[in-house]
Amino acid sequence: MGGSMPEWTIHTYTAAETGLFVNSYLLETPTGVAVIDTNLLVDDIEALRARLKALRKPLRAIFVTHAHPDHFNGASALVRDREVPVYALAPVAKVIRETADAKRAQWGPIYGDQWPADTYYPNTELADGDQVDIDGITFTAHDLGPNESHADSYFVADGRAFIGDLAFHGTHPYTADGHTTDWLNTLERLEKELQGLRLLPGHGQPGGVELLAEQRRYLLHYREVVRRLGTPLSDAAKAELTAAMCRFQPDAPLSWLIALGADAVAAEANS
Repeated sequence: MGGSMPEWTIHTYTAAETGLFVNSYLLETPTGVAVIDTNLLVDDIEALRARLKALRKPLRAIFVTHAHPDHFNGASALVRDREVPVYALAPVAKVIRETADAKRAQWGPIYGDQWPADTYYPNTELADGDQVDIDGITFTAHDLGPNESHADSYFVADGRAFIGDLAFHGTHPYTADGHTTDWLNTLERLEKELQGLRLLPGHGQPGGVELLAEQRRYLLHYREVVRRLGTPLSDAAKAELTAAMCRFQPDAPLSWLIALGADAVAAEANS
């Protein structure tokens, strides 16, 4: 006879718009807490720390889904004064080490003292298919390579998939790393592989595999508009792209991300 799964509760901390509405998940077991992704800005990271403290249980682990600062910036504050494994797929950890300083140089002047002063790099690297047990909950790591970022992954535990930024549910996505071809292929494949699982995205509300289908439709439309506008993209063309995507996804926040990724996606189309 098989034993029942340990009880656990998922708490979600979602940043304000300045912090890109990024989700951090606190997975509470009877004896501890694991955190998946750690937020971007100091105020949100401190709020996440307060949520963790309020649970009155020790932090068992941190999982980082991919190599963007809104998902790894808070690790240093959460790990403060304690030994905690910070898990990431090896390619994700590598890209974080290679890009964290450049991200700080790029965004630090914009966000000022809201950008954390230091980066805590993942200290426990995983390979595709590796499993981690946290208080009886088994997390399976899945390496995806470049998609939304230069290195993406997701973690599956007890019928749930923590998918990072493979799908932005209800907001405009970040496309500036220029891997939308790989991203589209991954989304198509995962629609089948993740069928029946509950998907918890890095931005927006949970759902099923329809989140992946919606993201795929968005990216296909974005690429088609970029193709029609031609290259190089002028400021006027980027404004037209922004207007087109706002019509495609009305009332969605983070519309400034649309033009941010335009040149990278145009370069993909011409490569």
